[in-house]
Amino acid sequence: MNAIETVLSFLDRINQRDPAKLAELMTEDHVFIDGIGQAVRGRDKMLAAWKGYFAFCPDYWVSHEEIFANNTVVAVFGAAGGTIAAEGKMPKENQWRIPAAWLAIVENGLVKQWRVYADNKPVYDIIAKMKK
Repeated sequence: MNAIETVLSFLDRINQRDPAKLAELMTEDHVFIDGIGQAVRGRDKMLAAWKGYFAFCPDYWVSHEEIFANNTVVAVFGAAGGTIAAEGKMPKENQWRIPAAWLAIVENGLVKQWRVYADNKPVYDIIAKMKK
């Protein structure tokens, strides 16, 4: 698999919302960096983080409109969205959709780094309303 194919498979596995399948495409020293620069290091820690995120947003999805590669570095431009769960339910007012971009570094057919570029304010606004 080339770098673009690896990243497309990674995106597909995100949409399957199966952390174990996602972990299969991560290097052992995988690094995830979120939109505010916080990093999670290690495949096992990211497996746990994805499990938590899919519980938080059970219908999380990503899409891509453009994808570019320079050898092992892949840039993806698209959107992300989902519904923030509240007490086991997924209320319509908790749905969100944002433009998003991702930067991946691929090593030997696996994602070594996955970096998110997105303005998560709509998600933060939903969380703030839920706390009231």
